[in-house]
Amino acid sequence: MVKLTDLLQYTQQLLQVERFNDYCPNGLQLEGSAEVRKIVSGVTASMALLEAALTLNADLVLVHHGYFWRNEDPRIVGIKRKRLAFLLANNMSLMAYHLPMDAHPELGNNAQLGRKLNIEQTGSVGEANLVCYGTLKQDLSLRAFSDQIATVLQRPPLVMGDLDKQVKTVAWCTGAGQAYLEDAIRLGVDVFISGEISEQTTHLALESGVAYIAAGHHATERYGIRALGEHLAEKFSLEHHFLDLHNPV
Repeated sequence: MVKLTDLLQYTQQLLQVERFNDYCPNGLQLEGSAEVRKIVSGVTASMALLEAALTLNADLVLVHHGYFWRNEDPRIVGIKRKRLAFLLANNMSLMAYHLPMDAHPELGNNAQLGRKLNIEQTGSVGEANLVCYGTLKQDLSLRAFSDQIATVLQRPPLVMGDLDKQVKTVAWCTGAGQAYLEDAIRLGVDVFISGEISEQTTHLALESGVAYIAAGHHATERYGIRALGEHLAEKFSLEHHFLDLHNPV
C-alpha cells in the first residue's frame, strides 16, 4: 500500500512531466482513494476500462489517454459525465500521462515499441525528442519487416513503399505521429513507423523513398503504460493488472 500523493509525486518526477507542453493535464486527473493497493492500467480511460477496473477492485486507473483535452468542450455532460461519475462513485483515482509516456527513454511507448521490434535505438529528434531512430539487427525486406510487425502487434499494418526494398535504418513515433514523417525523411532512414496515417502521408512516403508503416494507434501504444504500471507495482509492492481492451485503430 502507498499513499496516492507519494505515488503521484514519484511518477511526476520519473516521467519529468514539467518538460512537456502537452494537450492535456498529465498526472492526477481525478482523485479517489487516498491509499493505493491495486493499479489497473490501459491505453485509454474508456468506460469499458473503468468497469473492468472496478471488477478487479482497483484503487487507481493508470492510462495514456485520459480526459480534459485542449480545445474540447469543457462541460461535464454526456459520456464525460458518466465516466467521471463512475470514478467518483467508486472512489477510484485516474492518472494519465500522454507525451511524457511517449518520450520516456526506458518506459515510454517509443522505447518499448523499439524493443518489441528488435530495433537498436541510436538517438531521437524532434519536439521533446519524440522521434526515435535506429537500426535493425539484420537487414530485412520491407515485406518481411511489415510481416514481423504484424506478428508482434497482432494486426496487419498499412504499408506504403516498395515491399522488395531492403530496410536497415528505422525511425518511429507511436500513436498519431504521422506528421513526423518529414523528420524521418531528413534523417534519411529507410522506413518510418507510426500508428496512424493521413492522406498526405502517402504522397510524402512515395515521393521521398522513405517507406511508411501505419501499425495502429492503440497497437503501438500498448507497451509504455503497461511498463509504467509494472514499474510502479514493483517499486511500491502493489498489485497491477494491464488490460489490453481491443481497439482496431
